[in-house]
Amino acid sequence: MELNKIDFQILRLLSENSRIQWKDLGEQIHMSGQAVGNRIKKLEDSGVIKAYSLIVDEMKLGFSYTAFVIIYMKTANHGKFIDFLNERQEVIEAHRVSGEGCYHLKIKVASQEQLNLFLNATLDYGNYTLYLSIKEIKQRSSLIEGI
Repeated sequence: MELNKIDFQILRLLSENSRIQWKDLGEQIHMSGQAVGNRIKKLEDSGVIKAYSLIVDEMKLGFSYTAFVIIYMKTANHGKFIDFLNERQEVIEAHRVSGEGCYHLKIKVASQEQLNLFLNATLDYGNYTLYLSIKEIKQRSSLIEGI
């Protein structure tokens, strides 16, 4: 699907408030609510819009530790490790990377004990390097905000 200016306006407005009514969104871009709804449906069907989400303050939920873990695999068989990552709620992001290490993980935990348990479990697959976040400086939910 080729996106035009109106599609990008819709995406930007939805990234600011995904609960906005189609009618209200349409007023901002000079379209009817029904026309906006049709555009949104096409964006969803084509996979441009994958999901709608909620951003919460994880510190207020008790997840006071954010860690970045670089995994150095012991084996070339990564399937079991990927399954392990998908099963772990602590893993917020996982990327297979070039350069240093095989995988870079972002994890959130409530305690040092949970962090240690997670790290111990990763030792079945390889070694790791750990970086603890001291303070989150910037969080952006979507690239659309910059367009």
